Amino acid sequence: MKTKLLPFLLLVACVGIIYAFTSEQEEIQKPFVVVLDAGHGGRDPGNTGNGFKEKDIVLDVTLQVGKLLEKEPGIKVIYTRKTDVFIELDERGPIANEADADIFVSIHCNSHHTQAYGAETFVMGVDKSGKNLETAKRENEVIFLEDNYEERYAGFDPNSPESLIGLTLMQEEYLDQSIMLAGLIQNNMVNNLKRKDRSVKSAPFWVLHHSYMPSVLVELGFLTHNSEGKYVNSKKGRKEMAKEIANGIIAYKKNIALATSDFQNPVITEEEIEEAIVEAEEKIYDGVTFKVQLAASSKKLATKAYNFKGLSEISRNEEDGLYKYYYGETSDYNKIQLMKTYAREKGYSGSYVVAFIDGKKVRLSEILKAEDR
Repeated sequence: MKTKLLPFLLLVACVGIIYAFTSEQEEIQKPFVVVLDAGHGGRDPGNTGNGFKEKDIVLDVTLQVGKLLEKEPGIKVIYTRKTDVFIELDERGPIANEADADIFVSIHCNSHHTQAYGAETFVMGVDKSGKNLETAKRENEVIFLEDNYEERYAGFDPNSPESLIGLTLMQEEYLDQSIMLAGLIQNNMVNNLKRKDRSVKSAPFWVLHHSYMPSVLVELGFLTHNSEGKYVNSKKGRKEMAKEIANGIIAYKKNIALATSDFQNPVITEEEIEEAIVEAEEKIYDGVTFKVQLAASSKKLATKAYNFKGLSEISRNEEDGLYKYYYGETSDYNKIQLMKTYAREKGYSGSYVVAFIDGKKVRLSEILKAEDR
């Protein structure tokens, strides 16, 4: 009896050890780290349109966003500030870097000398038109409130377009993911709250410059607009905007997790990817068809999944003496961005989005600019 019982006890012990080790591994699995940055603070009030204080509004919204995210499993939230304190611009991004954050979201309120209004979300980039430089200048001018800013910012001048453009290089690596995150937040704000869509834009912001991860800056609205300023400052408005920002971040986490999973695992299917895409807000361009260009070759291949690393929904066009191979076909810009991320994870690192109207290829930049007008 003892000889039969001993192997059984050893088996139970081994199972227990394996279970404990597995549980421990699950517990120490890296969470999805979100760094939330409430703009301005302390001696920097931000803009004070209509008598409202930007620093107080954005802190309240930021803390509400964080509270919602903290309820989600697998998300860890870090704040650059949780009280009314002044944090230098060049310290905000490094907080995210030191935390090995997955995303950095900076929240602000807009202002203008006219009755401009609407929500907009920015990623780091060059704005060749100059339209967005004024917003960047306003947000960057806080450096003048800092001690020894001439030394800290190495001659950077917020009022100089040349200085602003020089900031943009560091974030280029994360531009695609930043655009996806910004789009999800922006679409939530516009579609669910019926706000004017000032779109996702690019501009050189110092606060995004030092962050080594996908980063966006959200402008909640214009405090200087007579009615929008009241909404942004209201308890109702702050709660609604916080919810939409949080939901955009959650949708981004789900999309990225799906796109970066081990797609050799047969448990994950493209049908499941489609289901995940449905959960995200749409960004439809009527009359436009987006595709992901995978490759161009003189060789004619069958558009079968086995020729394209398991990808289905492949199409082929003969253009300029070459066969060009495309993945996906949709009018939803958010969906095609996710599909591009998926294609790159499958090994098509050089894949990119192209646009068609009536079967003819058109410049993607022109489509996006037209929508922005």
